Amino acid sequence: MIAVNTENLIAVWQRLLTDPRKSWVLFEHGTCVVLPTPDGELAEQATGVLREFGPARAGSSAGDFGVIDPTDAEGWVVTGHHNDVLTYVGPDESTDPSQIAVGLVGRSKRHRDSTELHVVHVEDRRGSAIPA
Repeated sequence: MIAVNTENLIAVWQRLLTDPRKSWVLFEHGTCVVLPTPDGELAEQATGVLREFGPARAGSSAGDFGVIDPTDAEGWVVTGHHNDVLTYVGPDESTDPSQIAVGLVGRSKRHRDSTELHVVHVEDRRGSAIPA
């Protein structure tokens, strides 16, 4: 598995997650937990979500994934069974660009993030939303 530069990961997620009301937390291998209703310490909240919904379990919904080809960044976003847990797969991380191959790379990265739980960035957007 190719290591992804943390600064590049942060820049990719900042391009992809533009909603000013949603805070998010990035983990070491590219998994991002979006916190639409953050409460308290963001890294702690995201770690709890990823600990519960990140591990891949074959034969269950925890092993399922979807692949999104975003227009705002090269590479792919791999989804799982929790709508707010997303994993970025860079264009050089999979030799096979098929959805199955990319999805398996993303699921593997998500699983690794969910077991190591190493936060590398917190994007706290509380209070930055423009009032309606």
